[in-house]
Amino acid sequence: MCTAATGKNRDMTTGKTTKRAKAKQAVRAAPATAGIRKGIIMQNEAAEAVTERVQAIFGDVNEQARVAFEKNARLVGELTELTRGNVEALVASTKLAAKGVEAFGQDAAEYGRKSFEEASSALRSFAEVKSPTDLFKLQSEFAKSQFDSIVAQNSKLSEAALKFAGEIFEPLSNRYSAAAERVKSALAA
Repeated sequence: MCTAATGKNRDMTTGKTTKRAKAKQAVRAAPATAGIRKGIIMQNEAAEAVTERVQAIFGDVNEQARVAFEKNARLVGELTELTRGNVEALVASTKLAAKGVEAFGQDAAEYGRKSFEEASSALRSFAEVKSPTDLFKLQSEFAKSQFDSIVAQNSKLSEAALKFAGEIFEPLSNRYSAAAERVKSALAA
């Protein structure tokens, strides 16, 4: 019993859709639901494919990050060792400098004491002079001995200063050579 207004089979007494009408609706709806199911399946497959690609990409990125981190960690370790060695070389150089300065100070004090004694002795001998000729003779001998002493002391100081500078910079120079090789090999790795 079909009503003209709705175009559906309805029972006139109850107003409900008949079984036949429901079956027709199910047959008409079946291809639509199959399409929806097929679309959902395709979406799930696409989502799985995207998920696999994203996981593969992140796997590659994670591996690259791990390799970079390990390389950087090795480089930081090398730099730490390098810095430690540099500090040790600087400490060794500083100790040598302190010893050298102490030696220069002792040498200068000894030279000053010796010069004072010589000057005191010369002044005493100047006081005992009886003639101006003897005074001039003593003064010229004293001046000559002082000049020779100053030249000898300056030569000794120059030689000691060169040796001192070489000793001070030797640990730093050796460390520089070693550090340059380590940095070169660390960057190459």
